[in-house]
Amino acid sequence: MESDNSRPRQVRAVLIPLVLFLLTLLCTTALGSRVAFDFERNLPSLDFVGDLAAFPELFRQPWLLLDGLPYSLTLLAILLAHEFGHYFACRFHGVLCSLPWFIPAPGFIGTFGAFIRFRSPVKGRRELFDVGIAGPLAGMLFVVPALGIGLALSRVVPGLGDAGDARLGLPLAIQWLGAWLFPGANLADLNLHPVARAAWVGLLATALNLLPVGQLDGGHIVYSWLGERHRWVSLGALAVLAAMGFLFWPWFFWAGLLFFVGRRHFPVYDDERLDPKRKALLILAALIFLLSFMPAPLLYNEPQEWLH
Repeated sequence: MESDNSRPRQVRAVLIPLVLFLLTLLCTTALGSRVAFDFERNLPSLDFVGDLAAFPELFRQPWLLLDGLPYSLTLLAILLAHEFGHYFACRFHGVLCSLPWFIPAPGFIGTFGAFIRFRSPVKGRRELFDVGIAGPLAGMLFVVPALGIGLALSRVVPGLGDAGDARLGLPLAIQWLGAWLFPGANLADLNLHPVARAAWVGLLATALNLLPVGQLDGGHIVYSWLGERHRWVSLGALAVLAAMGFLFWPWFFWAGLLFFVGRRHFPVYDDERLDPKRKALLILAALIFLLSFMPAPLLYNEPQEWLH
């Protein structure tokens, strides 16, 4: 017989993730409308003052939000695929977990991502590996077509890379595909279509999650492979991340946060080693990380006036 409090808990377990998702949809759509505005007019993709000043216009003309849907729906499809990859892997192995919780954030991306919470122990390394890798693999199934379609709709605008406050750093996946689609072009001048911009965010989120630290997806994968020896990999990854802070200062923040909050991994007591198929997927995860990671996601420009 269910307790009196069980039904309210079940309602909250669905209602809170739903409200957070809708708020994230609003934030990403609002940001996406500005991304679409900049793209159509060949404006710099990152003009922090101009972007913030544009948001009040959405209150006067809310129909402009429709222009933001290509960005927001693409990005949320990628993030939902990633989180439900984890969710269904948990269900498959009988691990209780929450629905995805999204974190809305008005501004540069429109969200701080999403996460699920384990509500029961993970019994073995192979289960942990499956849960950890399912998210990045499922997300990449949406990132790859979004990136291909988005780059095909993008264009090169000479001089665009030197305009605005900063420009987006490009991971190897975009550099290689961009070089094939725009041979001989300076990819710093690439004006990303909103769908490609969403794919860029998807690659960034995938790379961050695959960092081999603590309870990130990469941390789960490395723990399932090395067991308690994973701590040395985590410390090494944090040291590299901190050193990269001299190239891109936010890495200092992430390295510190992960060191003090997310460095440790919960124990898994079934010590069964990974089988050859899972080891092959581990190599695939490393390849995805290399293609997605950006040493400097933002490249800041010298102050100058943008000539229209």
